[in-house]
Amino acid sequence: MHYKFLIYISYSYALPIGMPLEKEIIKRGWEIQWFADLEDGKKALKHKTNQLNTIEQVSIYRPHVILAVTNDIPDFINALKVQIFHGFLTHKRPEKNTESHFRIRGFFDLYCTQGPSTTSVFKTLSKKLKHFEVAETGWSKVDPLFPIEKRERHSSPTVMVASTFTKRLSLAYNDAVIKKIKDLSESGLFKFIVVLHPKIPKEIIKRWENIQNNNLKYENTTDLIPLFKKTDIMLADTTSAIQEYLLQKKPVVTFRHNVKRNYLVQIEDVEDIESALNKALEYPTYLLDNINKFTMELHPYQDGQSSARVMDACIDLLTKDTSYMRAKPWNLIRKYKIRKRLGIFTLKSYNRPFKPKM
Repeated sequence: MHYKFLIYISYSYALPIGMPLEKEIIKRGWEIQWFADLEDGKKALKHKTNQLNTIEQVSIYRPHVILAVTNDIPDFINALKVQIFHGFLTHKRPEKNTESHFRIRGFFDLYCTQGPSTTSVFKTLSKKLKHFEVAETGWSKVDPLFPIEKRERHSSPTVMVASTFTKRLSLAYNDAVIKKIKDLSESGLFKFIVVLHPKIPKEIIKRWENIQNNNLKYENTTDLIPLFKKTDIMLADTTSAIQEYLLQKKPVVTFRHNVKRNYLVQIEDVEDIESALNKALEYPTYLLDNINKFTMELHPYQDGQSSARVMDACIDLLTKDTSYMRAKPWNLIRKYKIRKRLGIFTLKSYNRPFKPKM
């Protein structure tokens, strides 16, 4: 059967997650379109010829499967609705919302999980709620990371600097950190590639742009994997890029990370940055062992075939009998908010898994 897919996004950072999925869909000879419900996502899709511009066009397109790189999608489009996730479980705010990654909003028929540490929780929730299925597929975004390429060590190692956008958790706003990175780059001891979260204010980005030199470059991109491969270690705060980077089995130094982790080199003071970077560059055995144990729970797949597993899981659920599944909850407030965001008000609501006509 010829299947039609829609990749549904909100923000630009969803593109590197969706692109491997698109590649796999095209490889199988199926149809693929994109749709963004917010302006940031629409701008990111401007270069694509297979973009639907309005929700009315989505309705006319009538996809069999919607792959969501967002937290919610329209219930009034009759399609199999699949959660792909826009990041790893990070525990950024453990004191307030430990399990925000596991929040069930009632829009999805299938959750494609990244590894055992998340699969186990979603499986438990699935058994309890009975209105969605779970398939452990791995995460499409990291498909291009594999196979891992061995990087030659150089006399001036390259450090990737990455940050989150939440001000109280981000190193990007810290004047002392900016000065320290500038000084270290000018000393020639390290080279730096800096990537900041796309939601960080322009005035903060400008400050990092202004300290660029022969050993420090700011990259305005959401496609991080090529940069992962070019660098030896990472310096970060609580950004979800940490988990992605660790899949290469390369060390990460964190500045004021809010949770103690044995697979990270963690520091609190700016003056400790240089010594921590040097420690990470030694690739200590105990640290690599801890990284390996962590990543096997986070994302054990190193074959670059997660997108293929997502496709298989989608078609499996699309074609099998799902009469055992309960209808999804009403969620009237969330459904109203989606309609308001998209500027369309309809009483249509599809609360059971879509089944194509064979």
